[in-house]
This record gives sequence, structure tokens and C-alpha cells, in this order.
Amino acid sequence: MQFRIINTIIILLLAAGLVLAFFGIASFIYVLVFIAFYILFLLTVSTNVRFNFFVKSFSENRKIKENQIAITFDDGPVENTLEVLKVLDKYNAKAGFFCIGESIEKHPEIFKKIIEKGHVVGNHTYTHTRKMGALSVSRIIWEIEECNRIAEETAGIKLKLFRPPFGIVSPKTQKALERTGLKSVGWSIRSFDAVVSSEEIILNRIKKRIKPGAVILLHDNNAKTVNILEQLLLFFKNNHYEVVRPDKLLEINAYS
Repeated sequence: MQFRIINTIIILLLAAGLVLAFFGIASFIYVLVFIAFYILFLLTVSTNVRFNFFVKSFSENRKIKENQIAITFDDGPVENTLEVLKVLDKYNAKAGFFCIGESIEKHPEIFKKIIEKGHVVGNHTYTHTRKMGALSVSRIIWEIEECNRIAEETAGIKLKLFRPPFGIVSPKTQKALERTGLKSVGWSIRSFDAVVSSEEIILNRIKKRIKPGAVILLHDNNAKTVNILEQLLLFFKNNHYEVVRPDKLLEINAYS
């Protein structure tokens, strides 16, 4: 995806040069403004899976009438996942965990414990590469299938739900999902707990966006997420919200 964007930008810049040569500076500026907006648009839709531009994703349930929401965690399983599970147990809440294949290999017992506790697990690729947008269709398929293989060998389940690393998607992602038969799950509330250090800012960001049918994105490999989660669950309890598994909220099958 990134290579395609770069090639397109180069072509547009060459076109802008021709506009400058034949039509003058005013037209050149208009073309540059168009290029800037085009780049911003592509970056926005390719890094936000919930926009459903390149890939159809399940990111919230707008039809739900009950005060139900879902909490999802990315990038585990890790040792910190055990602390997250303790907090979820304390409040009798069920969540979704999108797991990295390599991490499942490192922590198979934690992966199995997530499932034993009644939570749902999904595919978050095998390596969680930052080059997701530049991968070929065949490589994306490998990332998905390898993670599924490890999950099945570890816990005897066949994953049906997929979340792309960093929310990065492209038409190649859609092709890979069609060939592997997985469904993409996004989110409606991005906490930014992986990049923002202030727990207060993260909590306020989530609370302001809460509504029935929302899907929240957190990271179970982040130590501060444990405290954020507990405060969130207290908030939901006091405001009469029920935390349910994302597959139940979104009315989709988690396993095949």
C-alpha cells in the first residue's frame, strides 16, 4: 500500500510540475493543495480500520438498545495479561483478546487461561509487523494462517476474527481475508493507551465517547492498562453499563 501511495504521489508531483510550466503559479498551488488533501485522505482511510473503506469491519453495534459495550485488548498474551484477567474476574466482565501468534508461542498457558475464563480470542497476525501496509496478499495470508495454526495447536480452536496491527488495512488485506475466511473486527473507541502516558487523559477520552454498542480498544501488554481497566469497569457499573464479549455484542461467530 505504501509503495502504491508513493508512486501515485510521484505521478501527481510530476503533473504539478507540468501545470506550473504551462498554466502558471496559481494553478500549480491548486494542484499542490489537491495532492496534500489526497495524501491525508489515503493515510486516514488506510490506518483506520473502522472507516470500512478498504475492508469491511465490525466496529460497533449501532442497533443495540441495551446499555452494552465491549472491551477488547490487543498485543498479548503477555505476563501483564494475567493482571488484566484478575480485574475482569473481579467485575465479572468478559472481553476480547486479539493475540499475536509469536506471543501465543511464548505464553501458551496464558492464552489458554484467557479462553478458560470465558473470554474470546482473535487473530492479530503472527509477527505484528509495522510493515502491514506494504505486505503482499500472500504474506498477509501467511501472517493470518500462521497465527491461526498456533492458536489451534495451543488451544484446539479455529479463529474466525481478525484485527490488523495498528488498524492498517488496504485492498490486499481484504483479499487476504476473503481467502482465509476471517472477519475483521475494529473498534469505535481508540484509547491510545499505547502512546498516551496520562491515565486521566485516556479515561476521559473513553468516557466522553461511551454509548451503547461501543467497542473499546486497549492493550493488555501495557502495565497502566490494568488500573485504567479497573476505573473503567467501576464507571460502567455506576452508569449501568454491561460489559459483554465483542462477538456477542457484534453478533458474529468467533470460531469456526
